[in-house]
Amino acid sequence: MRTIFVLFDSLVRNALECYGGTAVATPHFKRFAQRCVTFDNHYTGSLPCMPARRDLHTGRLNFLHRSWGPLEPFDQSFAQALQAAGAYTHLVSDHYHYWEDGGSTYHNRYSSWEFIRGQEWDKWKALVQPPVERWRAMYHPMQHPAGGFADRADGRLQAMVNRSFMQAEEDYCCPRTFAAGFEFLDHNRDTDHWLLHLECFDPHEPFHAPARFREPYPTGYTGPLLDWPRYQRNQESSQEVAELRANYAALLAMCDHYFGRLLDYLDRHDMWRDTAVVLSTDHGFLLAEHDWWGKNRMPFFNEIAHIPLLIHHPAFAHCAGQRRQALTQTTDLMPTLLAMHGVAAPASVEGHDLLPLLEQDTPVREAALYGMFGAGTNITDGRYTYFRYPEDMTRQMLYEYTLMPMHLKNLFHVDELRGAQLSGALGFTQGVPLLKVPARRNAKGQPTGHQGQGGGYEDTTTVLFDLHADPEQLKPFRDERIEARLLDQMAALMRANEAPPEAFTRLGLAP
Repeated sequence: MRTIFVLFDSLVRNALECYGGTAVATPHFKRFAQRCVTFDNHYTGSLPCMPARRDLHTGRLNFLHRSWGPLEPFDQSFAQALQAAGAYTHLVSDHYHYWEDGGSTYHNRYSSWEFIRGQEWDKWKALVQPPVERWRAMYHPMQHPAGGFADRADGRLQAMVNRSFMQAEEDYCCPRTFAAGFEFLDHNRDTDHWLLHLECFDPHEPFHAPARFREPYPTGYTGPLLDWPRYQRNQESSQEVAELRANYAALLAMCDHYFGRLLDYLDRHDMWRDTAVVLSTDHGFLLAEHDWWGKNRMPFFNEIAHIPLLIHHPAFAHCAGQRRQALTQTTDLMPTLLAMHGVAAPASVEGHDLLPLLEQDTPVREAALYGMFGAGTNITDGRYTYFRYPEDMTRQMLYEYTLMPMHLKNLFHVDELRGAQLSGALGFTQGVPLLKVPARRNAKGQPTGHQGQGGGYEDTTTVLFDLHADPEQLKPFRDERIEARLLDQMAALMRANEAPPEAFTRLGLAP
């Protein structure tokens, strides 16, 4: 078996034509859907980027124990399991978080890897004295570094530096990433037993795309460059909202174009008959829906949590164009990728092999649990979504369970580690005890950063939505009977994932 696993970042499900989107032309995603099985009820698990990838690698949720962090020594990665079974695994990615402290153990699980530099605030190009005054006028104030242009810690100045080195379309990261993928295929398409993980950071913000992809989406906006929203309440004018959405559309159109080139490659070399192709994302993105931009800071509405999944498998080519309603999530990808190569999933895996669903739409779970460390714990059964929050988000007790004390951009500070205790082993840690570290807190003693709801506590109220009557999740309601059932399912899934006692206490649940 040969497998191509294509992972985009922040690929909004309802923007794709194959999922009913109409505002953006995505003919190649639609073309792919005609060749594969499309999953209509696929959800994320742990959020955001690296927690989602840890779910993907291990086949189990991690947000109940840990914030953003690397793979742990006891984690069993699908890429490493495939290698142990004799398969060759290759990662091509411009997702620069893999090369920060908080993602530093993922890429070396592959047989080989190639990193495409320059996305967002990747520490790529160096300008000691950048043209600050020109950029101050060039970019919308929203995109200026939070502490002014002397604030290099914000990362937005580094992003401006990187962008100044991307003039021609072939300089952009998405084209370079796909080109590296084609190079792997040129050298290896006639061999067998390999997996290519082709991962594109786009259409993640900043929404920066060549002009030819932007031209079909005019807005009338005439201000400075505006293509990078901050994760906050929507305070922008209608024209600014339109401009940001149009720039997302342009970046999505570029992703569609280069994904289409991959489909052309598979056509040209007759690879569909012996190559599986899996397409998904880590999470979606709010483009001013619910009066929010981004992810992390707000509840995980379906624009963030309900994500695309499309699978082509040669053995199920007769099912091409069909759709599945079974409730699935990111943790299912690990055992599915293993099964494609005849490899059994480890006992620690909570996800489900989806290959049987390619033939027949049968349920694999009653409910799916998803969320972010220190934020709401959320559940859906496909009919309802339920966001459960502590009564007081500012007073909850949180601990990190880890042997890899790394945050997004740095190591745990020694002040954090001074409060660490040694906690007993859990079933999925292979007999290894863990450090139990009090979560970071701000000056008021409140959990903060990726540990709290992205550092904010707005909209942190327990709510229930009926997705049949209210698919856009605009009318929250409460119903004791429905909530009691979902809480029972939530507690059962938390127990199955060996959630620590405080994860139950903060939600008012019995361990």
